[in-house]
Amino acid sequence: MADNPIFHNRVVYTVPGMDAVEVHRDLVYHRPEGGADLLMDVYLPPGLAAGETRPGVLLVHGGPIPAEMMPRLHLIKRWGIFLSYGELLAASGFVAVSFGHRFASLEKIATAQADIEAAVDFVRTQAPGFHLDPDRLALWAFSGGGTFLAPALRERPAYLRALVAYYALLDLASLRGKFEQFPVPEEAAAAFSPAAAFPESGPYEGPPILVARGGRDSPFINDTLDLFVQRALAANAPLDLLNHPAGQHGFDVLDDDARSREIIARTIGFLKDHL
Repeated sequence: MADNPIFHNRVVYTVPGMDAVEVHRDLVYHRPEGGADLLMDVYLPPGLAAGETRPGVLLVHGGPIPAEMMPRLHLIKRWGIFLSYGELLAASGFVAVSFGHRFASLEKIATAQADIEAAVDFVRTQAPGFHLDPDRLALWAFSGGGTFLAPALRERPAYLRALVAYYALLDLASLRGKFEQFPVPEEAAAAFSPAAAFPESGPYEGPPILVARGGRDSPFINDTLDLFVQRALAANAPLDLLNHPAGQHGFDVLDDDARSREIIARTIGFLKDHL
């Protein structure tokens, strides 16, 4: 695991000012009973005036997280991908939030969802200290973190203005019984399958969605992502789909090419349009 390039590689797209952002590190956002404090880093655009507010983007990492990494959960937000996205988003005018959550297994996925909700509640409660507009937030989920978009799609809180999913696992229900090494509990499939969260009848009235996929990603991930896209279109949801035909899982840090940079730039534009 220590050699995984996602730990140290930075996103392949940059904008001016990334080295000038303000960062509040290691803020305790949740104190689980009997567990270690959960921490977040908050990135602010440089040069904000007193009372000035900006929209926020919460970066939701994937999983399940290997057992040996759980005691070092606080380090995930220091991975190259999240450090650089925090800087990129802040330099682009957003308040960016990176944090660790306890996605240890599908059996305990509800624990991670509770952590994510606690992170959202914390930044909204502490919004004035972060120059944050608490009513203009987006979730940006990566890989297995895509499963946590399901509650947002069902509940559609008014403060949530946009959703982004990169090379994301977007349906658990379709994976039940497919892989012996990846058992999917019924409860997890029911609660954390974003593809199943769209209304079967009537209009979709949730936030706009951007999905980015890599053509060389694992087929089982892309199968769930493609199902999500089909369901979103059937519900006539506002959806932007960005495909990197030659992209791998983690193309935004692993594939330093024009298409990766274009996708990231268009994602920043999408967030500016909707936040």
